[in-house]
Amino acid sequence: MMKTMQPRIIPREEHGISRKQISPNALRTLYRLHDNGFIAYLAGGCVRDLLLERTPKDFDITTDAAPGQIKRLFRNCRLVGRRFRLAHLHFPNEILEVSTFRAAAPPDGEKTGETDHNQYPRHLKDEDGMVLRDNVFGTPEEDALRRDFTINALAYNIADFSVIDYSTGLSDLTQRLIRPIGDPFVRFTEDPVRMIRAVRFAASHDLVIEPAAWEILCELSSTITRAAPARLYEEMLKLFMLGSARPVFPLLEASGLLDALFLGLSKKLHGNGDLRKALQTNLECLDRLSRRGLPPSPALFLAALFGPGLEEEALARHRDGIPHQQALDAACAVFLEGFCKIVCIPGRVGGQLRRILAFQPLLHRMPPRRPSSLVSRPDFADAMSYLYMMAKTGEKDKTALEWWNLFLSEAPSAIPSEPPTDESPAKRRRKRRRRRRPAAQAAV
Repeated sequence: MMKTMQPRIIPREEHGISRKQISPNALRTLYRLHDNGFIAYLAGGCVRDLLLERTPKDFDITTDAAPGQIKRLFRNCRLVGRRFRLAHLHFPNEILEVSTFRAAAPPDGEKTGETDHNQYPRHLKDEDGMVLRDNVFGTPEEDALRRDFTINALAYNIADFSVIDYSTGLSDLTQRLIRPIGDPFVRFTEDPVRMIRAVRFAASHDLVIEPAAWEILCELSSTITRAAPARLYEEMLKLFMLGSARPVFPLLEASGLLDALFLGLSKKLHGNGDLRKALQTNLECLDRLSRRGLPPSPALFLAALFGPGLEEEALARHRDGIPHQQALDAACAVFLEGFCKIVCIPGRVGGQLRRILAFQPLLHRMPPRRPSSLVSRPDFADAMSYLYMMAKTGEKDKTALEWWNLFLSEAPSAIPSEPPTDESPAKRRRKRRRRRRPAAQAAV
């Protein structure tokens, strides 16, 4: 059992969090839980970000209300998850996650002796120590101390507007330090995804991972593949599509996570300065899109990371006599088949990746055939973004990009509702008149 400590409570007048900074839906949810006699806290990353004067991407709520009680209080509630039973409250423009306080994991070898209504054990680990199921309810303190990092163990109490620190979160936040709660080896083994979260927070919030935890992270980086492929896909999107792709990449590479996740991409980068430069430029472009409020699509992120390598492989196949499109399809198919064993990419995203790369020869043809028709295609915007990335390091791509920029600036109305054809407007076809039959024949 994790050692408990007296929580530090910071009253309203001593911290900078205001209710004006909190989502109205989250406030209403907190007040309804509180008014019905339940404890209700904002918890985790949203409290951390508010204290750092950053805008939270979401507001998570913790309470002593059980999932069934939450569902009875809110008509817009959907219960989800088996590993962690959660309540999702659906609002027109927002989904709030409400979780019940959970207890710390029992010591290894100790059984909880409890099962849920489906006769599944409430807490379950695999033979390596990774948590497979965790629905043991506990106290606010137990819930805070079972989180990943101290800076995420902070809570905002709607009852008196205070901030509660059950660990060393406030001091670590002041020192800009990412420190796991408890033994880093155990914490990263219980949930390998915490290693990805550590490097993501370090990059996105300009923080430093505690040296002892960094050593353990590097040691265990290869175990990241034990996490579910679908979950790793969601984590990849957070790594590369939220504005910190460029700074997170060297952390992934240095820790060994890059090699474990991306099928030897680090080996291809070793000694290949051109590829490394192109990749760094692509990641900076992804971050620039995010900062402008235009988050890149998942397919564009994959193209930015793997597109240059896939194009090289397709070109090698093409030199062996395979038609270019067929060579590109084969290169993408081999890549996706191997990649999906670790990170599960949806089929539609893989299809979009192929189309972005297949679009490039059409954009490079000078002058392009039917440019207005190309502009009207669904993948044109992503294909142009990829062309822009490539133009940062390739002269051939700069020529094509300049042509398209000129075309789009001079003919903004060139985007048709229907793709045009090469033919001039067709002449009206004369309607063929039926030959009238003689009356005598008609009467027969």
